[in-house]
Amino acid sequence: MAQWTSAVGSTQLARLLTSQQARPAGAGTRRPPAYRALADGIRLLVLEGRVPVAARLPAERELAVALAVSRTTVAAAYEALRSEGFLESRRGAGSWTAVPAGNPLPARGLEPLPPEALGSMIDLGCAALPAPEPWLTRSVQGALEELPPYAHTHGDYPAGLPALRAMLAERYTARGIPTMPEQIMVTTGAMGAIDAICHLFAGRGERIAVESPSYANILQLMREAGARLVPVAMAEGLGGWDMDRWRQVLRDAAPRLAYVVADFHNPTGALADEDQRRRLVDAARHAGTVLVVDETMSELRLDEGDDEEFAMPRPVCGFDPAGSTVITVGSASKAFWAGMRIGWVRAAPDVIRSLVAARAYADLGTPVLEQLALNWLLSTGGWQQAVDVRRTQARENRDALVAAVRRELPDWEFEVPRGGLTLWVRTGGLSGSRIAEVGERVGVRVPSGPRFGVDGAFEGYVRLPFTVGGPLADEAAVRLAAAVRLVQAGTGAGSGAEGPHTFVA
Repeated sequence: MAQWTSAVGSTQLARLLTSQQARPAGAGTRRPPAYRALADGIRLLVLEGRVPVAARLPAERELAVALAVSRTTVAAAYEALRSEGFLESRRGAGSWTAVPAGNPLPARGLEPLPPEALGSMIDLGCAALPAPEPWLTRSVQGALEELPPYAHTHGDYPAGLPALRAMLAERYTARGIPTMPEQIMVTTGAMGAIDAICHLFAGRGERIAVESPSYANILQLMREAGARLVPVAMAEGLGGWDMDRWRQVLRDAAPRLAYVVADFHNPTGALADEDQRRRLVDAARHAGTVLVVDETMSELRLDEGDDEEFAMPRPVCGFDPAGSTVITVGSASKAFWAGMRIGWVRAAPDVIRSLVAARAYADLGTPVLEQLALNWLLSTGGWQQAVDVRRTQARENRDALVAAVRRELPDWEFEVPRGGLTLWVRTGGLSGSRIAEVGERVGVRVPSGPRFGVDGAFEGYVRLPFTVGGPLADEAAVRLAAAVRLVQAGTGAGSGAEGPHTFVA
């Protein structure tokens, strides 16, 4: 990494390091020297993603004051981190976090398995459920009935079918966000929408602020587009966005775009509250940053009840009445079926016109038949019925998976989200990449944490989707536990002097 892209203040870093002290060190664990404990603490924060990669660390004197230790201790810790590849420095530029070049790459696990392999392998790599029937079949049948008039045209609708654009605009208006069809463009899934937005707003070398962790496929899309990703660490557990960090990054890095998942964040499951949404829009507006909000999980509220504590907040675009800051992306793929590759963008009319014009050099348009199928679902009530079924499936799977993991892997730590499709799990100090690699040998595919970070962060995590339930969830947890035992047996993890948070190399 050539230079730092964000900064961590001395007070903030001291607070993060102090929070680690509440974790038990284990019986018989030797106390390392002070500089070693400090180096290990910073290394762990980087590997867990709580301090982003390429974040500038405080000067030695500043951190020594904040921690009430000697400057010699901090200097020795920084030198140890540099020798291990977790810190880079340059005279006049300071020191910033890094990940060693030899860090194990994440194992496979996000690409869907071919159908013929599903009998022998439990696939926890893809956060997608089978199609909800009979609504998929009915929607296709309804689309075929509506197809003849369109078949007599050229079939190219770069902005999307007028009927579907009007239907999507009505849905936003019903949510309290007045919207015209001219503010909607239909795309080939949410990935197609974000790809188009990145090409329009962020050329090669432009900075894009992203949550850390974030949705792995979007991170890879942005990397391949040549973007410079600026990670912004999420708050602990289900706390959502850390607004102090967001304000600092938007002010200091001045990214052209920022990408966020406010509703049941992938992978953590966090739900941003209204105050966080309002403050983030304000910060982006003042920084001149375009805020891209991914709403693909917004309809997957799993817990029932009307308690005030869990009232769904307004959409992020509701805090941008002028429409100059927020671009919203939605999709049918998560709430309905991944095989229905229909997404959409809601933005100011001039942004939509620019996106549509640029589409002539991309995919020209979205398949007409699938647009008609989605329009049939939305106009007949089939969408809501199908989503209700999807919520029930995901809720039951979530509860079964949580129970199985707690039983088979009691050292794993997580908070149970109230919606979405994913569980973000701390793996008891073991390498998520190693668990993913060994898991494939024992018949379970799971994506490791580094896939959801920037430059190797989150080594101590895996993501578990709510795609299996009942006995299959039990078996998945049994196989994961077997993988953990193999990792421990093959590396001696858990017996080193660093205690229960030792990472397997």
